[in-house]
Amino acid sequence: MRQVHHFIDGEHHQTPDARKHDIWNPSTGEVQAQVSLGDSALLDRAVATAKKVQGEWATTNPQKRARVMFAFKELIEANMQELAELLSSEHGKVVDDAKGDVQRGLEVIEYACGIPQVSKGEHTLGAGTGIDVYSMRQPIGIGAGITPFNFPAMIPMWMFGMAIAAGNAFILKPSERDPSVPVRLAELFMEAGAPKGLLQVVHGDKEMVDAILDHPDIAGVSFVGSSDIAHYVYRRGADNGKRVQAMGGAKNHGIVMPDADLDMVVNDLAGAAFGSAGERCMALPVVVPVGADTAERLKDKLIPAIEKLRIGVSNDPDAHYGPVVTPEHKARIEKWIDTAENEGSEVVVDGRGFSLQGHEKGFFVGPTLLDHVTTDMESYKEEIFGPVLQIVRADDFEHAVRLPSEHQYGNGVAIFTRNGHAAREFAARVDVGMVGINVPIPVPVSYHTFGGWKRSAFGDTNQYGTEGLKFWTKVKTVTQRWPDGASDLGGDGSNAFLIPTL
Repeated sequence: MRQVHHFIDGEHHQTPDARKHDIWNPSTGEVQAQVSLGDSALLDRAVATAKKVQGEWATTNPQKRARVMFAFKELIEANMQELAELLSSEHGKVVDDAKGDVQRGLEVIEYACGIPQVSKGEHTLGAGTGIDVYSMRQPIGIGAGITPFNFPAMIPMWMFGMAIAAGNAFILKPSERDPSVPVRLAELFMEAGAPKGLLQVVHGDKEMVDAILDHPDIAGVSFVGSSDIAHYVYRRGADNGKRVQAMGGAKNHGIVMPDADLDMVVNDLAGAAFGSAGERCMALPVVVPVGADTAERLKDKLIPAIEKLRIGVSNDPDAHYGPVVTPEHKARIEKWIDTAENEGSEVVVDGRGFSLQGHEKGFFVGPTLLDHVTTDMESYKEEIFGPVLQIVRADDFEHAVRLPSEHQYGNGVAIFTRNGHAAREFAARVDVGMVGINVPIPVPVSYHTFGGWKRSAFGDTNQYGTEGLKFWTKVKTVTQRWPDGASDLGGDGSNAFLIPTL
C-alpha cells in the first residue's frame, strides 16, 4: 500500500514504527494509502532544520526570494493536471474543482512574487531637525500552518507563500485525510530553487498540533478549520507567546431581494451550495428570499435545477460534484438532515441514502433542499459542511440584514438585487467579514485579503495580501540623526565625533 511520508530537510522522512492514518478513495470507499503520524520529536527535527536555513534566507535580498516564487509559480502551472488529479483522488472533489483549488492558491504565489514591492517600509525625511525616521519589515522567524482537508492546495499556498516570501522558514501540517498534494508542493518548491528545509511538511493529529502550539521556536501559527478547534488553537498558541491567526467555520447566507434575477440566482446557488459537495467554508448553504412571493418563485425554480445536478466519481468530467471526504463525514451530513427534519424543516429534495451505480461503497450524498428553516433550529445554527441548502424566509429587508448579522458565524454573505441602494446599504450594515453583491462566493482576490468575523476568525490579521505580509513580519522603526562632520576621522583613525542624545 502506498505510504505518505513527512518531508523534512528536503527528503522524505519515513517513520516505520509511527501510528498510521488511512487515506480513503472517496469515490470507491476503499483505503488507498496510509500516512505516518508524527510526534514532538519529529517536530523538533523539522524546527532544528528550519532554524539552520531561516537566517540566511531572511538576509537573501527580496528580488532573489521573488525569483524562487516565480520559478515555483511556473512549476505549479506545468504540473497543474497532476496536482489536480492527485488532489481529486484523495479529497473527492471533481478534477475541474481541484484545478480551481490549485489556481486560487497559485494566485497568492503570484502576489508573493511581488515581495520586493509589497515589503517596502516607510520613510520620513526631516521628522525633526536633522532627524529621519524609517521602518523596515523583518521576518518573524519560523512559521507554521495547520490546514484543513477541504482545500489541500489553496490554503497551504495562502500560508507558506506569503510567509516564505517575507523571509521566514515554514513548517506545514496538512490534514491527514488528504496529505499528498502538500508534500508534492514542498517537492516542487525545492525544485524551484528554495534551500532544503525552508518548507517542510509534518503529518499528525492533535498530538502534532499541540507540539506546534507549544514549541518555543515557532513564532507564528496560521490555522484553518472548525471554530471550536480554531478557538483552541488561538488560545493555546497565544498563551505560549505566539502570534496566531485561526480561521473557523461559517454559515454563509445569500439574500435574494424581490427584484433579483432568479435564473441567475438559481444558477449561482447550484454551484455555491453544492459545488465541491458543499465542503467549503465559503459555500452558500443558506438562502434568504425576501417576501413570501420571492420564496415561492425561488423554490419553484430551485427544485428542477437541483434535480438535474449530476453526482459522479471525482474523475467524471460531467459531474457537478463528487463524494464527500470520509464515511464519517457522510454519516455526519445525513445526521444533520435527520436533525433538520425532526426540528420541523420541510425536506423538499432529499439526498440521504444516495447511491451511485457501480460505486455503491463511495461516500456520496445527494443534493438536499430544506425549506421553512428557522433561526432556533440547531441545523441552522451549526455548520453542516455538505451538499445541503436551507431556505430561511425573511419578511423584509431589515429582517434579511439581521439574519446573517445575528448568526454566530460571520465569514461571508451575498445579496442578489438590481437595486444599488439596497446593495450599498446591506454591504455597509451587515455584520460579516466578506460581502458579495450578485457574487455568490465572495472570496477576495489575492491582492486584497481573506477573513471573517465573530466565530469565523480568531486573531486580528487576515490571510494573504497586505494583511498576510503584516502577520508574517514584525516592524522595526529607526530614528536617526547624523551630526555635522560625521564623516571626519581623527588623525589616529578613530571616530572623531560623538553620537548626540535626542
